[in-house]
Amino acid sequence: MPCDTFFKPGQTLTQRKEEIKKVMTRLERLLAERRVKAKVGPQGAITFEGWQAADRERVTDACAYRRIMATGSSLARAEIARAEAMAGRTVNKQAVAQGVHSHDGGKSWHHGH
Repeated sequence: MPCDTFFKPGQTLTQRKEEIKKVMTRLERLLAERRVKAKVGPQGAITFEGWQAADRERVTDACAYRRIMATGSSLARAEIARAEAMAGRTVNKQAVAQGVHSHDGGKSWHHGH
């Protein structure tokens, strides 16, 4: 996954993978508690509103979405399905792959930089 490649200086791949696991566990817990909310944008991109930069450890919304859908908890996937229902559209995998994203919790959307 692309988020595996954002290393801190001196960090090994094994250390990065462990760091990502911890970040994803925290995100899934925050989603289940509804302290972070999934939001689907007009193009079908996804963002996690309320997920603070300090908690992310350089994991993008797109990478987090892919991990949740592949190996995440059923509660986290249910929160994404809830966001899709509220938006009236599903997450568009092409928009996610093309880098459509938000820097402000979904107030505005940008194409990959």
